[in-house]
Amino acid sequence: MTSYQDKPWLAQLNDAQRAPVQPPASPLHAFRDAVRRAPGRTALAYFDGRLTYAEADALSDGVAAHLAGRGFRRGDRAAVMLQNTPHFVLALLGVWKAGGVAVPVNPMYKAGEMRHILHDAEVTAVICADHTWDGFLRATAAEAPSVRIALTACEWELQTRDDPRVLRGERLGAREGADDLLTVARTGGETGTVPDGPALTADDIALISYTSGTSGTPKGATNTHGNITYNAERQRTGLPLPEGATYFALAPLFHITGMVCQLSAALGNAGTLVLAYRFEAGVVLDAFLEHRPAYTVGPSTAYMALMAHPEVSRDHFASFRMMSSGGAPLPPALVAKFRSGFGPYLHNGYGLTECTAPCASVPPGKEAPVDAVSGTLAVGVPGPDTVVRIIDEGGRDVPFGEQGEIAVRGPQVVPGYWRRPDATAESIPDGELRTGDIGFMDRDGWLYVVDRKKDMINAAGFKVWPREVEDVLYTHPAVREAAVVGVPDAYRGESVKAYVSLRPGTGPAPAELIAYCKERLAAYKYPREVEILPELPKTTSGKILRRELRDRA
Repeated sequence: MTSYQDKPWLAQLNDAQRAPVQPPASPLHAFRDAVRRAPGRTALAYFDGRLTYAEADALSDGVAAHLAGRGFRRGDRAAVMLQNTPHFVLALLGVWKAGGVAVPVNPMYKAGEMRHILHDAEVTAVICADHTWDGFLRATAAEAPSVRIALTACEWELQTRDDPRVLRGERLGAREGADDLLTVARTGGETGTVPDGPALTADDIALISYTSGTSGTPKGATNTHGNITYNAERQRTGLPLPEGATYFALAPLFHITGMVCQLSAALGNAGTLVLAYRFEAGVVLDAFLEHRPAYTVGPSTAYMALMAHPEVSRDHFASFRMMSSGGAPLPPALVAKFRSGFGPYLHNGYGLTECTAPCASVPPGKEAPVDAVSGTLAVGVPGPDTVVRIIDEGGRDVPFGEQGEIAVRGPQVVPGYWRRPDATAESIPDGELRTGDIGFMDRDGWLYVVDRKKDMINAAGFKVWPREVEDVLYTHPAVREAAVVGVPDAYRGESVKAYVSLRPGTGPAPAELIAYCKERLAAYKYPREVEILPELPKTTSGKILRRELRDRA
């Protein structure tokens, strides 16, 4: 009888996708090989700005030399909190050249969210936008004794045409308590010694990527250089893209999908990565026409927004040889509508931070089947070196076609969580990732994700832990009880809804509570809806019944 260990999905892969790969030791090795092969090729395109591989190499050398000169050492952590700009890439490469570990951070985070990361990762260096530094991060970093280096970036530099749709604000320059990123990039290599970054190995930690876990406290997945280069190399060899192809960064680079499937894959292919700050549908469509990219990947919500833009046409997508979707559920109707309206077939994919982006995807030339019973679109098939199992509560295989928890073993799975052996033992026993997602696999190896085991909310690909939102609500003087659930949302997949009961004698309107959370949480976390109840449903032991509230919603 066929088992998951037999890898029935191999029949869905072509020879190139099944062939063994030999990834470079680190993305930095891949980058320097691209510098050697194509120094004059454009590495980064940002509006009208261009940086060649040689220029990006020299500028990131300057960042590395500056960090080293300030005492940043191998294994030190640097928080990188930037949008999709060349500054992000230069900072990342500079940190790796200095032998450090990057901690990519969502630029939408607020002080409380950053405070936890700075302390938990014992961050040495902070690299952020100048307005973020002035807005709150200077004060927050001052509370973290480990932080002793700060670099700020004016994200409107390195491009020659301001676009008011995304590039707003004044050019601030160097900020109090911080050095200017581009200034040190241009001068650091002249005043200091560039560290020997290629001494990094595949087993060294490249990223600490913070994600929420069963306790609700964000914990850092330790993505190694080998984790990243394995998946990036599989992207390079498995996709029908020529060397030097143009990639468009639709997914944010701080997210593991953007980091691996866009940035690292482009570096490994000596390709050009097109950046456009943050997602704005009109700007993205203009960039598609200007740069004619061959590949992109992003959440289904981004494709929905592009399709809804009044000026969208088939010509915007004519250059693409492959378009992928991941990070949020992809409805079959969206795939059909996109193809009929604009041409490309959207290839689904599935992965987590802990498996360094994809662990299953729809291969080029294939189309994902739709489960006849549930109407769920398959997320793809695993790769040749990956084993995906569907297991029961005891960790035993369930038969093909039956639902259970998705478990993943392969070279892309992280070795553990940063300084959390308890969480590592629970979620990655013996190196196999227990995803917490419920799904099933058919006999041909197609994987389907149908639900989540935990209470995590997935809002447009961003993970939201209910307790974090509840903790903010509980700080409001009128809130007596609070419970947060995910509710279906045609655009985001899920959105955040809060149920609260109030203290006697108080009466804030739901809009006031929404605004209160909006001031204290990232934009994707605050509740879009608040419903006030006299009493929240509870068990006999007093535990609030989220499931009952979810059913009510």
